[in-house]
Amino acid sequence: MEQGAAASKWAREPSSDEEETQRRKKREKRFKKSKDSPSFREGSGTPNSTSGRLVRGGDSQRDSALRYEATLRPESGEPMEITDDHDAPSPSTSTPRGSVIEPAIQPEEYRITIPDSPQHPVLAGCRSVENYEKLNRISEGTYGVVYRAKDRVTGEIVALKKLKLDQEKNGFPITSLREVYTLLLAKHPHIVNVREIVVGDKLTQIFIVMDFIEHDLKELMSGMRAPFLQSEVKTLMLQLLSATELLHENWILHRDLKTSNLLLNNKGEIKVADFGLARRYGEPQGMMTQPVVTLWYRAPELLLGSKQYTTAIDMWSIGCIFAEFVNNEPLLPGRSEAEQLEKIFKLLGMPNDKIWPGYSKLPLASHVPNFVQPYNLLRSRLPYLTENGLDLMSRMLTYDPVKRITAEEALQHPYFSEAPPPKHPSMFPTWPSKGERTAKRNASPSAPQAGHGHGQDDDEAGGLFNFANQESTGFRLKV
Repeated sequence: MEQGAAASKWAREPSSDEEETQRRKKREKRFKKSKDSPSFREGSGTPNSTSGRLVRGGDSQRDSALRYEATLRPESGEPMEITDDHDAPSPSTSTPRGSVIEPAIQPEEYRITIPDSPQHPVLAGCRSVENYEKLNRISEGTYGVVYRAKDRVTGEIVALKKLKLDQEKNGFPITSLREVYTLLLAKHPHIVNVREIVVGDKLTQIFIVMDFIEHDLKELMSGMRAPFLQSEVKTLMLQLLSATELLHENWILHRDLKTSNLLLNNKGEIKVADFGLARRYGEPQGMMTQPVVTLWYRAPELLLGSKQYTTAIDMWSIGCIFAEFVNNEPLLPGRSEAEQLEKIFKLLGMPNDKIWPGYSKLPLASHVPNFVQPYNLLRSRLPYLTENGLDLMSRMLTYDPVKRITAEEALQHPYFSEAPPPKHPSMFPTWPSKGERTAKRNASPSAPQAGHGHGQDDDEAGGLFNFANQESTGFRLKV
């Protein structure tokens, strides 16, 4: 819709009935034309004249990360050839054997439309959980148990999350309030959709009804024989970064991004889930809960005791997820906070005040021994990643949180416009759903509880380093 047309309803004086009738006919004709367009048929919202933009409510936004650049399309307009192995081909190499044609994402066809400010019918009045039939338990986390359930009226399959309230002594727990609030606020195609809030027989029985998504990526990847294709990695990363950018734009930290909290449906679409640790932040920065973020995905400033942190902690987690997509294995699977720091330092080199101003003043920096490893070895761990891909990951895994790349900047990185192009979600393979099975336990450590460490190691129940017990081969924290 043209800007002038959008504003004219409010700008002009009232006109005659005949003029109003003519304008209505023109609008109906224009709407019918746009309705027949491919972008409308695919549910992408109002067609936008600028290709590749992410739009909210059909209106193009500022020139920011809320868009896919037109460079996602090959310059020649021709489809790219990629191999059925998982090496990203170099432009200088010949076409490898077994090459297949993968359709490029055409920005005008693959457009993420972000809804307008959401209305909340779920808050109009809570129904009873008896409206749903529990089928089986899918998973259990730190802040709730998730069931697969069926709507008794419509027959639709949904996910039913029962919030854990039994251990709360002072009413409704803040973690559950934050999760409900965040899910209602953050409406995005790649954030799990909340249908309603329902209650049980007791006031302590609160359930969130969400769309049922077939897979979580941790479980799915554990059964894959090979990593995702490079074209698939790009699509997954674009979706994750787009959702994260919306959260950060709304001053929301997720604080527990990991593959087990990323759901994937059979349409090739990621849905960010589990907002039990999410919270809003603002300026000036106050003291915030520490530790947060599951150990393998925890940023070094958190491991070193910082209680003032920003959206940069989510970007570190996304960097770890990026590497996991590429290699199909966790990048930094530490068993304790001390070992986690050791793995980071061995991979990225030892930090100092030159590359990370203020490093030596972090609460636990003085307890870290002199560890001689000045080199960044990220390339050796990711041999199949292109130079642009390695640059993007390095910017996500930058020690200094001030210099760490943002989701907005990452969406515009040239990695996403080089060959092979991102694969259209509709071209993703499908896998049998494991949601009909009984509850699963993830191999990764669980999320930290509020004021506590992650759930896997008893010696971290206090949240920070237990200096008497934390050690690993070749690396010991000073007491």
